Amino acid sequence: MARAMYFESVRSSRDGMIAVGSVVMNRVDSDAYPNTVCGVVSQRNQFAPGVMTKRMESRAAPLARAAAQSVLAGERHPDVAGAMFFHAATYRASFNNMHYVVTTGGNAFYERRRPENVTAPRPLPATEGITGR
Repeated sequence: MARAMYFESVRSSRDGMIAVGSVVMNRVDSDAYPNTVCGVVSQRNQFAPGVMTKRMESRAAPLARAAAQSVLAGERHPDVAGAMFFHAATYRASFNNMHYVVTTGGNAFYERRRPENVTAPRPLPATEGITGR
């Protein structure tokens, strides 16, 4: 869990790390993905290349470990809700089924919905300071 948070959240935001962890846990809880954190994080082409093998070498590593412990203990980013997907906040996708729920930690988090049910088709303005501790 800490590795996914570290390599996917730009290493600068607790909120971003908790949001990534929330997506991982949403996938663990889904029948469409493996039912373990390691199974989800190590899926091919789903997370950053080397997420399971690269070294975590920065001052952000302790933050990632602490955030991972919080998510594994039950904390979730409240705005992620049931979202199971995210991409870099600067990426502009052209799909019409992406309903954005939060942008934090350098990523835009979204749910896949039927196009007629998408009410937030573009990444939202970034927010920080939502998660505690």
